[in-house]
Order: sequence, then C-alpha cells, then structure tokens
Amino acid sequence: MILSGVEIKSRLNKDIFIHPFSDKRINPNSYNLRLDNKLLIYRDEVLDMKKQHAKEEIIIPEKGLILEPNRLYLGRTIEYTRTENLVPMLEGRSSIGRLGLFVHITAGFGDVGFSGYWTLEIFCVQPIKIYAGIEICQVYYHDISKPFETYSSGKYQNNDAIQPSMLYKDFKP
Repeated sequence: MILSGVEIKSRLNKDIFIHPFSDKRINPNSYNLRLDNKLLIYRDEVLDMKKQHAKEEIIIPEKGLILEPNRLYLGRTIEYTRTENLVPMLEGRSSIGRLGLFVHITAGFGDVGFSGYWTLEIFCVQPIKIYAGIEICQVYYHDISKPFETYSSGKYQNNDAIQPSMLYKDFKP
C-alpha cells in the first residue's frame, strides 16, 4: 500500500523524517524534494565498473545552469530523509520529465531504514536550464510486510554529500 499525503504527514517524526519539511510540498500521495546547488560529473571518458573515477563539482549559479544532453549529472536533494518501517521510493516529477529532464530513473527503490540525502541521477535529452531549489523529484512510501531487516550499514547510508557510484567495492573480495 502507498501512503497518502495525509498519512505521510501523520507519520512525520515517527516513521518518516524529512528535514527541512514544508507542508506546501505534500502531494496527495508523495512529498516533493528539492535540488541542492551542487552537481558532480565524471571526468573520465570511459567509466569502468571496477574503478573509482575522477569527478568534478559544479555549482549551480543563482541565474541557473544549462545542462548538456547525453551527459550524466549527479545531484543531491536539499532534504535529509530517514525512514523506519516503510520503503521509501523516489521518482522524478512529471513536469520535469515533460521537459526531457530525467531524474533518478534507475535507482528509485530505497531501503527500510535508509538515512541520508538522495543522490539523483540526472540526464537530459536536449539542453535545459536548471535551478537550485527546484522541486525536482518526489518521495513516496510503501508499507512492508514483517519481519524485515533494516538497512543500516550500506555503502550509501548516512551520507552527507552527493554519492558517486561505489560499485567498484562489489568487486573487492
């Protein structure tokens, strides 16, 4: 079952923690999260799953930033979230997708117990100007059957910055 916006609000500071929180970002069955002012791009021409890669940080200026097509940008939400006893899910907003900006297409499934900022995989099909602070995606919540194990020590748990891929750690014995 997906929680309604009313239920999300009623579970704040119990099972759902969102900081900072604003009533105006509650939807009928989700909560809008905003884009921070920093992005990361990979500098390497070819990405190797077994290696760490050089990255470059980009600051989104107040006047906006034009994203290039066919380039992956990693962003982060302004909001820090923690979820207990529920499965958090992340989706791009339809208004954003209708401009050809795709946000978090492959990794929207969160884990029970996830705590941190959401790293966003951002990709566009044509040049688009983006702005820090825009409501770029939405988090929604599913109930989970019991018993379950809580995500507590994963690669991306308790992060405080944009998290590039750590897939290379999966190749270490």
